[in-house]
Amino acid sequence: MTDAFSEPLPLNDMIRITFVTGAGKLGRQKYDEGAAKALTSTLRNLGFEEDRGASCVVECAGSFKLQHDTGKNLKTVVVFPKITAGTGGADGGVAGVASLSLAGGSDNVAPIPEGSPEHMVTVSSVAVFEKMLKSKCPSWAQKKGCLAALVCSKEIVEALDATLMSGTPLTDVEQDLYDAVPPGSLANKEAHVKKEMQTQVEEGKLTNLEKDILLHQNGERLGTLTLEIEESVREKKPKKTEKLKAMKEKAEARKKLLEDIVPKAP
Repeated sequence: MTDAFSEPLPLNDMIRITFVTGAGKLGRQKYDEGAAKALTSTLRNLGFEEDRGASCVVECAGSFKLQHDTGKNLKTVVVFPKITAGTGGADGGVAGVASLSLAGGSDNVAPIPEGSPEHMVTVSSVAVFEKMLKSKCPSWAQKKGCLAALVCSKEIVEALDATLMSGTPLTDVEQDLYDAVPPGSLANKEAHVKKEMQTQVEEGKLTNLEKDILLHQNGERLGTLTLEIEESVREKKPKKTEKLKAMKEKAEARKKLLEDIVPKAP
């Protein structure tokens, strides 16, 4: 183990290496009960970190996770070795996040398909997620897509939580997903993406299309605030009116910021 993982492997893409370290009752006697502990201790000594949300992407290099394959009834340690390649470009992984279904998984179908971009952003640790966002979602639009996936994932996890609170057990695949999501991580990831999107706007790093989208959203916001201010004045609510006027001033400042941006090439 030490010889195999002490140095980065000369690879450009991440691989997963799976070690079978145990099994259920029927196959338990075939494996040394200390196999998993011996393996993970060696990995930790080599600088590897345990990450329950690790997946087969370069950002997870130098990590491992313990899994229980309920289908095969095997216990495994999955290793994502250190490799010589740098972080990936913007063409793969998280950049392709798609819409998620809020329907719960059946006995054999996961609510979020394992290995999909949506699964990666959902179960990864916050540190790994921040690396993926930087390398896979460089544009504002890609960050917006990632944010949409996070919001949907959060709703799925909250639905699973509600199921448990009602006293109804989850299916195996639902439980695996629920257990893999670090507590509070989705809210932290969501806040990080919003902050990065705002920074990107302030730095003027937008394409023509992104600028048009934001200006359209801003125009709708200003229109809504104008109507609310007029209604507040009619109803003689001075405190509410002042609050709405302050919000409109911020929206107008944002409009000026957007209008002054010189779009970048896609």
